Amino acid sequence: MSEPILPPVPAQAPRINSRFWPWLMRTLLRFSGWRLQGQLPNLPKVIIIGAPHSSYWDGVWGLMMKIGLGININIMIKREVLDGPLGIILRPIGLIPINRSAALNVVDQMVQRFGEYEQMWLGITPEGTRKRVTQWKSGFLRIARDAKVPIQTLFIDYPTKTFTLGPLVHASDDPDADMSTIRALFRPYRGKHRNTE
Repeated sequence: MSEPILPPVPAQAPRINSRFWPWLMRTLLRFSGWRLQGQLPNLPKVIIIGAPHSSYWDGVWGLMMKIGLGININIMIKREVLDGPLGIILRPIGLIPINRSAALNVVDQMVQRFGEYEQMWLGITPEGTRKRVTQWKSGFLRIARDAKVPIQTLFIDYPTKTFTLGPLVHASDDPDADMSTIRALFRPYRGKHRNTE
């Protein structure tokens, strides 16, 4: 019996209303050899951080997995992108606009959004770029702390063609210690072009 390409979806996860698109993405993933392993959290609200992020392909595989699961995982994108023709395609698959000129900064916008919804999963790449970086952006920790939402770790590993769900982490009042602990979890995994520092 072959290993499942996607884990079961928990009851509290926010869902998308489609049968065709999840079926199509699961079919494509089966042919690709990529899979998501581990256990999804049975929580209505969570921040998912994925790394190492070193290629556009990370987003392709991640998007296919999210749609294949039928879960509505929000991903931040500049508002200007969604205001154009691409918005017709991108909004329904969970991309949410960020207004960089708003009075609220991005962290505050996301904290406010978490407060407005009963269910919300948010995906973030903490490196903030596909290039190698020595410091991760700490916004996800501030959002998690202020919105009182746990962080789900997601390890990207190209040698094994897997995305692996790791432990849940809860932000404390010591962001430096939190960051050190979280980054250490990602070190064994390798992206398409690099691992994490």
